Amino acid sequence: MAIFSKKNKVELDQQAISTFLSEGCVIDGNVKAPAFVRIEGIITGDVTIEEGLILGEKGVITGNIVTKEMITYGTVKGNISCQSLEIRSTGKINGDIKTEVLQVEAGGTHNGKLSMSSGVKHEKEKREVAMA
Repeated sequence: MAIFSKKNKVELDQQAISTFLSEGCVIDGNVKAPAFVRIEGIITGDVTIEEGLILGEKGVITGNIVTKEMITYGTVKGNISCQSLEIRSTGKINGDIKTEVLQVEAGGTHNGKLSMSSGVKHEKEKREVAMA
């Protein structure tokens, strides 16, 4: 069961993906996208996604992430700022997490600081990171 469910709301892993980075693709640089993104490749740089991000099992992000909702099956080496985060059993995060809602499946790992905050603080932080 996904943590993002509300009445009449489609769960992140059921959303129509507007951008897909397939396995084998490598990006050295920052990535920005306005909607829903699935990453199966490797990114070295910061990732800013307005709506939601799914990081697949083969996906690796080395950099900071700012998004609204995130599900990770892959590896993150950097800090994450989001409203809700799911770390699946294959997910690995090495970095600090700032979120309102967190779900970790058995086997999922996080090494770093965890900060649970309200929406008002998160929006301020999101704007500050986006401006940096």
